[in-house]
Amino acid sequence: MAKTKIRHDWTQEEIHQIYHLPLLELVFKAATVHREYFDGSDIQMNHLFSVKTGGCPEDCGYCPQSARYNTGVKRQKMADLSDVLEDAKKARDAGCSRMCLGAAWREVKDDRQFEQVLEMVREISAMGMEVCCTLGMLNEDQARRLKEAGLYAYNHNIDTSEEYYGEVIGTRNYQDRLRTLDHVRSANLSVCCGGIIGLGESEDDRVRMLLTLSQLNPHPESVPVNTLVAVPGTPLGDKEQVDIWQLVRMIATTRIVLPSSRVRLSAGRRGRSFQDHALCFLAGANSIFVGEKLLTTPLPSADDDFKMMEMLGLRATKPVENGQGYAH
Repeated sequence: MAKTKIRHDWTQEEIHQIYHLPLLELVFKAATVHREYFDGSDIQMNHLFSVKTGGCPEDCGYCPQSARYNTGVKRQKMADLSDVLEDAKKARDAGCSRMCLGAAWREVKDDRQFEQVLEMVREISAMGMEVCCTLGMLNEDQARRLKEAGLYAYNHNIDTSEEYYGEVIGTRNYQDRLRTLDHVRSANLSVCCGGIIGLGESEDDRVRMLLTLSQLNPHPESVPVNTLVAVPGTPLGDKEQVDIWQLVRMIATTRIVLPSSRVRLSAGRRGRSFQDHALCFLAGANSIFVGEKLLTTPLPSADDDFKMMEMLGLRATKPVENGQGYAH
């Protein structure tokens, strides 16, 4: 049977129609597309380590690491290489195929801290894991240096639609985001790019965000679908959690529009039941983060995640050989 075609010419109306299908029909269509490109039992397990926490100058309304908000997150110095490697080994031994390194920076600077990140990338890549970084904006040369150090993927989310973006972030614009993605792709790195639902955006904003992602050529290899974890002290600290039906609808639509991308069930998993997770996997999610927390927001316990994987008959993906280049 022929695979669903990968398209870069979706219209907003087409994606809108998919998003608003009756839920069971939408999930069925998404599950069908999912199995055309992936093994339905395959889940990529990722682990994220914050190498530089807090003190970010940006004003992202959802982020507890912004220096502008009083959230209780303390500014921390750069993590030691030995601590990062120890954490990576534990994650690898637990079945994680990808190690992600995050820093609360507005942008990458050519300084000692960036050199430290490059060394972390080299060491973790040598362990046989895929390495991903999320360090803020970067230029072409910095992307190239990360690639040469052994980086597999770079995460830089667009967060929401271009039309709603200014309601959430004022210290950089949408084109800054897209420019960084161009630099990542020019370095032949895998692109990890998604967004957040629950920011106060409309359903049309969610559709427009997916339209933007669908126009990237190639599509991002990984697409995180985050639900807002409202943190007191941030401008969005009083928002209610997105219900499971909105999350499933978003995952299923993402799977249909971006059929060959890994759809990553990311922030906002804690407190969701095994049944909720099962619906998300059925709708096309095939990647999760495991560990104590996702940067500063809590995750389900690793024991619970492994119990869930066993209960649902899921298995962890192996890393791409050598962790280099990107695979479709």
